[in-house]
Amino acid sequence: MSATIRLDPSDNVVTALRALRAGEEGATQPIPRGHKLATQPIPAGEAVRKYAQVIGYAARDIAAGEHVHTHNLEFRNVSQEYEFATNLRPAEPVARPDTFMGYRRANGRVGTRNYIAVLTSVNCSATAARMIAAHFTPDRMAAYPNVDGVVAFVHGTGCGMAGSGEGFEALQRVMWGYARNPNVAGVLMAGLGCEMNQIDWLVEAYGLTPGPLFQAMNIQDVGGLRRTVELGIARVEAMLSIANEARREPCPASELMVALQCGGSDAWSGITANPALGHACDLLVAQGGTGVLAETPEIYGAEHLLTARAVSAEVGQKLVDLIRWWEDYTARNRGSMDNNPSPGNKKGGLTTILEKSLGAAAKGGTTPLTGVYKYAEPVTARGFTFMDSPGYDPASVTGQIASGCNLVAFTTGRGSAFGSKPAPTLKIATNTTMYDRMTEDMDVNAGRILTDGASVEEVGREIYDRLLRLASGEKSKSEAQGLGDYEFVPWQIGAVM
Repeated sequence: MSATIRLDPSDNVVTALRALRAGEEGATQPIPRGHKLATQPIPAGEAVRKYAQVIGYAARDIAAGEHVHTHNLEFRNVSQEYEFATNLRPAEPVARPDTFMGYRRANGRVGTRNYIAVLTSVNCSATAARMIAAHFTPDRMAAYPNVDGVVAFVHGTGCGMAGSGEGFEALQRVMWGYARNPNVAGVLMAGLGCEMNQIDWLVEAYGLTPGPLFQAMNIQDVGGLRRTVELGIARVEAMLSIANEARREPCPASELMVALQCGGSDAWSGITANPALGHACDLLVAQGGTGVLAETPEIYGAEHLLTARAVSAEVGQKLVDLIRWWEDYTARNRGSMDNNPSPGNKKGGLTTILEKSLGAAAKGGTTPLTGVYKYAEPVTARGFTFMDSPGYDPASVTGQIASGCNLVAFTTGRGSAFGSKPAPTLKIATNTTMYDRMTEDMDVNAGRILTDGASVEEVGREIYDRLLRLASGEKSKSEAQGLGDYEFVPWQIGAVM
């Protein structure tokens, strides 16, 4: 059995399935596990290809058998010619719809969890929100078995910012999105009173209606921290008895909206877990459900594959416009689109953002791209969609949940310790070595594709089935360990003043 894998006949590199010594598989020097080996001489300036795509350019002459990585492979900004709607492969129709046990809300949407959320408008009210949520210990919550918990969603912004523009609008979309997420039964919004991000403005702009399950208060109006905490506890207690009346009932899989996410990636991400999650996304789309890909900097260099799947030129151009925004954003902040991969990604064998992006885009499967959205903008299209966000996982998932996702599927090769609320996270390991080392954290081992001969489709089906079980109330590994209280990280755009 070969100790390397070639992903396409046109590639001029292969990936080492295990650490290679000089002389093995044509290697002229040691090759770490997951890293690339040149299969032919690559002159300086020539393209290095993997996945049948350019992942960078030789920084110097590279000999056949040489290790290809950061020391001899350089990044260049991409210059793509985009095609729209030229690779449309609709999902195969299903014989019968799949179902899960969900919470059907009054507005028709369906939740997979049943939380009370304490949302803050500004960092100044974060302590109050945490104190309110901390009151509701497991012993107290035992009286409300149908409520998953009381969670404080706090952040470090909300003031010292412009009262209009991208940053302000993104924060308000996040707050509105969490308040309206189908996994949230009741909302208490807590502010200070003098902040830039006024709760009253949010309520007016987004048409939120105060009532038994939506309450708001400001520390300055109530009369201080202690009184705010006492009032907040009383208001949440009133919500709990109502939220506890919710019951799970059979709901079609078409009501699932899954955030497609990856973090702590390695060379196997684009070979095992991401394509498998892509197949799971295809299965979900076939049921009428929705997958939401994000992390715009991490599709850089692969976006042309997505625009070809766009249902229209308008949808495809929205994605191209996001790429141009990010090029400008990084340039004016004196950064580079190649800032990602991270050191951990590089240790795992990824060299450039182009290589990482080609693997990351595989999470979106093969069906048409039906919509492209701003960060935390409500996703209204069914099928495979895209939401703009940074590559920073907590900020990206925060936006996806605000956009309406009621589940999160998260692939990782290095072993990210991540979880989320109110939408639970399913963790998918890219390789068996890491899965065996972190079994308490990983739900699915996609590494079986390499170690056990499982197919991408087989593991994709496993992921899809696990998502249905998760949606029905089964706890994920990260959920069982209590992750999700500190992973609410709205993307801060613009100046802090």
